[in-house]
Amino acid sequence: MVYAYMRQVPNLENLIAQKNIILTFSYQKNIDITQEVVEYATKDLLIDERKEFETFLKSLGEGDHTVFVSSLSILSTRVDELVKIINCMLSHAVDLWVCDVNLCINKDTQMAEVFPLLEAQRKAPKEGTQIGRPKGSKSSSKFDVYHGEIMTMLAQKQSVSAISRQLEVSRSSLKDYIESRGLKTLVASIGRVAEGFEDKEVDNIVLICPFERDALHEKRTA
Repeated sequence: MVYAYMRQVPNLENLIAQKNIILTFSYQKNIDITQEVVEYATKDLLIDERKEFETFLKSLGEGDHTVFVSSLSILSTRVDELVKIINCMLSHAVDLWVCDVNLCINKDTQMAEVFPLLEAQRKAPKEGTQIGRPKGSKSSSKFDVYHGEIMTMLAQKQSVSAISRQLEVSRSSLKDYIESRGLKTLVASIGRVAEGFEDKEVDNIVLICPFERDALHEKRTA
């Protein structure tokens, strides 16, 4: 099944634009769209509130599926949610085509290719403005300009010391930045599924969608 996934919420491109981008791109790739899936909301909800999207993800559990989105932000505007969504699709062996960057994210994708997309999403302007810093947000840091490079080097399993030498910065300050942003956790969550696929000698890997794992944990602790 080949899906065109579209989402209509404020500050995202409209459905007509999304559909045109997907249809043009899929035509260039000579892939026929078999079903359109549209999600509507009056605001950019947290993923736990998007029940229709959760249902859609669960429907990808069996069969050969491909999902087209006009841009990664259609799936979510939040980096932590995108990590879970990408991991979930990888766990179900789904091919995720991101049209605006001409990238297919699947089990063969190098995770370093995904980091720039997440970095761009992290820097994207958010809806609305407010006085003061939002609760739970992080202040800007001199290391923000190196964010993408740090993510890539962490994914390559380089140590904090090695990264600090390459960037010519203080190791202790860099360590504080990495820990405060949870970058190691972010890199690990992206790479966990990919590393399983890269182990060519293992033929019985069972990959669990993060959403399914969370639901199972809640059920066990209820």
